[in-house]
Amino acid sequence: MFDLFRSRAKAVRYLLGFLLVLVAVSMVVTLIPGWGTQGDPSEQIVAEIGDTALTLREVQLEVQREMRSRNFPAGMAATYLPQLIERMITDRALAYQADRMGYRVTETDLSDTIRAAIPQLFPDGKFVGREAYASVLAQQNLTIPEFESTLRRQMLMMKLSHLAAEGVVVAPAEVEAEFKRRNEKVKLAYIPLSRETFLSQVSVTREEILSDYQRNKTLFNVPEKRSLNMLVVDEAEVNKHFSMPEAELRKVYETNLDNFRLPERVRVRHLLLKTTDRPQNEIPTLRAKAEDLLKQIRGGANFAELARKHSEDTTTAVKGGDLDWIVRGQTVKAFEDTAFSLKPKQVSNVINTEYGLHILEVLEKQEAHLKPFEEVKEQLAGEVRRQAVYELMQRVADQVHDELAKSPQQARQIAGRLGVGFHSVEKLGYGDPIPVLGTSQEFFESIATLKPGEVTPVIQGGGNKLVVAALTEVHAARPAQLSEVEKDIRERLTDEKARDMLDQQAKEVFGKVKASGGDLKRLAQALKVELKTTQEFAADGAADGIGSASEVHQAFLLPVGEVFLAGASERQLICKIASRTPADLSLLPAQREAVVAALKSRKQRQRADLFEDSLRAALMREGKLKINEDVIKRLISGYRG
Repeated sequence: MFDLFRSRAKAVRYLLGFLLVLVAVSMVVTLIPGWGTQGDPSEQIVAEIGDTALTLREVQLEVQREMRSRNFPAGMAATYLPQLIERMITDRALAYQADRMGYRVTETDLSDTIRAAIPQLFPDGKFVGREAYASVLAQQNLTIPEFESTLRRQMLMMKLSHLAAEGVVVAPAEVEAEFKRRNEKVKLAYIPLSRETFLSQVSVTREEILSDYQRNKTLFNVPEKRSLNMLVVDEAEVNKHFSMPEAELRKVYETNLDNFRLPERVRVRHLLLKTTDRPQNEIPTLRAKAEDLLKQIRGGANFAELARKHSEDTTTAVKGGDLDWIVRGQTVKAFEDTAFSLKPKQVSNVINTEYGLHILEVLEKQEAHLKPFEEVKEQLAGEVRRQAVYELMQRVADQVHDELAKSPQQARQIAGRLGVGFHSVEKLGYGDPIPVLGTSQEFFESIATLKPGEVTPVIQGGGNKLVVAALTEVHAARPAQLSEVEKDIRERLTDEKARDMLDQQAKEVFGKVKASGGDLKRLAQALKVELKTTQEFAADGAADGIGSASEVHQAFLLPVGEVFLAGASERQLICKIASRTPADLSLLPAQREAVVAALKSRKQRQRADLFEDSLRAALMREGKLKINEDVIKRLISGYRG
């Protein structure tokens, strides 16, 4: 509800929506400031593609976007980072090659792309304005040329990707094979073995922890942290000191009488037999049915029950035909004239409208009137209070910001003088919980590039709070001391040992199963564990207790009765194929179109991947693509820390 504090102009709000949608469809690299990166500019290049560079900063921004979109959790950034960098390099290589091949994105192309993707940018067919557009980009530390250059690159990349994927052909034999793969089903018996079982059996010594720390010392880092003072304007606190005299409230009421006038209205229910799209020779039969229903209603039958059973207005039929309150101009004329001519509890004759044959009953009727002050007093007080409190909060927050910007070292005194909350936050790391705000991407973006003594803009917080923060100190990233990472090392070593024990037991158990001829039941009894059975499942489906069928893909390659070992580091499965049901080829014609489409899509992706790999190799041979592996390793190491 505080959005208007930051974007009051209609044009600005349109542009904000435009930018958000662009991010959502991944048309451009995210436009958010990240944590400051210091150092020699020559060490900030991840890759060079032609005469352009992919910078460390760009990669960090993309990581932030991925974490904000929850595409991967913050703790897993180091795991996903290599693939993310590969994708970013490949996208730029495609755009570079498209440009070399003569592909161009014209101003018309660019405009059409934006217009098609974001129609709200052009209300009534007119662009909201370049000045407002530039203003919003400036708030993101971007210019229009920078923004549109990124969009052009994405469009070039898409042009070349589409070219590489064209011309894919799917043979009939491939369609049949894919249909069989999709529709063949298997059933498994299995014994699950879990890593959790071994955790209590593992011990890690102090010597092992110290040895691991010394061996991997360069990988343990404490990331940059920031200390700051936060001043908080809380709606709940402002409300405590706000009062609205009844005399003032009555003035508001009298100034806005038109807002409290109610037009004539009726509450009505109806039963509809549709005549639209019906042959003319059926109309007499429908009318006879309507007259019979009317006769039943006037004879004492329950209108609501008949409406539920016979009305073809599916939206209201479930409510016994109840349309709730209607006013003039809300329905078609014939319906309106009838509804407003009836008295409460009166039932109409069968009437005809554009939609069909209706029977109406008016349940209640109200003449046009002005709501008295006493009736709206509580509602009006709430609305006036909310509006006044919001405006007061904004004024106070703006004053907090202005005074803090002039005297950031006086944060506590300013908070006391203005009656707002004060919080001193020491060594806040990216992604840490923030007092008052909890987790807030906007807050981290706001403090990311600040220097000590600088102040954030007013930021909206949870629970209807406005926050302004002054940065007091930046704590640079540094190597971690053993005491700071000892717990993490212990947990990791414990986990590794438990996984090794799981792997060893799984291999031993599997050997015993093979030696016993695949008797899982006897083995389960010996191990004192439950022998489980799945339902039938297909290769693209899921198995009870196991999850995705890909976890046990061997089940679709081996004969019935065969045993196999499946799973990963968290869980191992000793499986036996209990049964297999072949695909029913008589169903292929009905599914052929979908199978062909899926095969084409897969082939297009494979062809695109092959083209991308070949293009990267060719550009590297030409010296047009240079990848700085040292920078990438340092970046990944930083996210591990």
